Amino acid sequence: MTVDEALSRPTISVTDAGALFFGLGRNSSYEAAKRGDIPTIKIGGRIMVPVAPLAEKLGLRTSIGRAA
Repeated sequence: MTVDEALSRPTISVTDAGALFFGLGRNSSYEAAKRGDIPTIKIGGRIMVPVAPLAEKLGLRTSIGRAA
């Protein structure tokens, strides 16, 4: 997944968010999420990262809701 692909989705996995936006591995990504450094939501049994709040935190723009 690329950063542009991530910015076009409403949520991404914790590992994808950590790797794409912070250069973290799996364990470090989940540790950052647990600390609150990476915003998360729980959907069923999965922990996901809402892209819009993360992008805003990093000063990026998402393509969610924009006309193609």
